[in-house]
Amino acid sequence: MIRLIPGSHRADFPREIAAMHEIRKRTFHDRLGWQVKTLRSWEIDEFDALNPLYLISTGPNEVVNGSLRLLPTTGPNMLADVFPELLPGGLRIESATIWESSRFSVRQEVAADRSENLLNRTTGELLSGIVEVGLIAGLTEVVSVYDAMFARILKRANCAAELIGKPKRIGDAMGYAALFEISERMLENLRKAAGITESVLEQKSIERLAAA
Repeated sequence: MIRLIPGSHRADFPREIAAMHEIRKRTFHDRLGWQVKTLRSWEIDEFDALNPLYLISTGPNEVVNGSLRLLPTTGPNMLADVFPELLPGGLRIESATIWESSRFSVRQEVAADRSENLLNRTTGELLSGIVEVGLIAGLTEVVSVYDAMFARILKRANCAAELIGKPKRIGDAMGYAALFEISERMLENLRKAAGITESVLEQKSIERLAAA
């Protein structure tokens, strides 16, 4: 299940928010060795202060298994302000119908839980959640920066990406910037790859999103 938490409501969900930041630190700082900002057991950065929408994947007993955040491209975002070298010729992705997905992370303890085509179930749930939120919000696309490992995951998920410019090496990994279609067709592809048959969004979260 995906719980939607607007950044302005962080204080109402201290357990979920703490778990999210801890998983992010274990993923990006401890395991991948990225140069990210940390605060004790958390990975947290300036974009967390911009009222993003968090998608939190929870399992049995509401244990947090993974998360990501969405930000409008009409304001500061990671592609434009952290990885501009991935944009060709000074291009800027900026539209009210395009949001950015970032800080996609999954708890290692559930990494082996996979669908029939070997897609991690939490990953499939989060990807489906992005598209469901996008359809509710009237988005046309989501943009994201990711590495070569995640590019393989997207292929397994049958999640077609429209590359923006050419991949470039960022630190020790190849960095990609791409646009992802928000459509019923994309949602169907992701659900099939993940073995999902119904909405992954918590109903209360949908109501909270509508009121945000």
